[in-house]
Amino acid sequence: QVQLVESGGGLVQAGGSLRLSCAASGTIFGLVHMDWYRRAPGKQRELVAARAFGDNIYYADSVKGRFTISRDYAKNTVSLQMNSLKPEDTAVYYCAAARVYKGRFPPLLNDYDYWGQGARVTVSS
Repeated sequence: QVQLVESGGGLVQAGGSLRLSCAASGTIFGLVHMDWYRRAPGKQRELVAARAFGDNIYYADSVKGRFTISRDYAKNTVSLQMNSLKPEDTAVYYCAAARVYKGRFPPLLNDYDYWGQGARVTVSS
């Protein structure tokens, strides 16, 4: 089975930067897409950034221009560079992976086959 492990979470000041990474391990086969979600306290899980073949990239409106998603296919990792962080960015961030393209972009929540344990990001005012 595939396991996803996030790293890089922590506490930062508003306006600061942080980079999250997600590494996939285990039995990796087929086409795997790796994207980023987040869940703030009392909020639903939302898609933050997604990347697919063909250079299709999605960013939530709330993070557009501040966050950047990057994929290293050789290392089976995906990163999320977060700049100009705001207190409302405080959340647990999850890496999610799908083996195949489900025919829609950005993907829906149930399109993913694997999820990481989450990395907590706290942005102070």
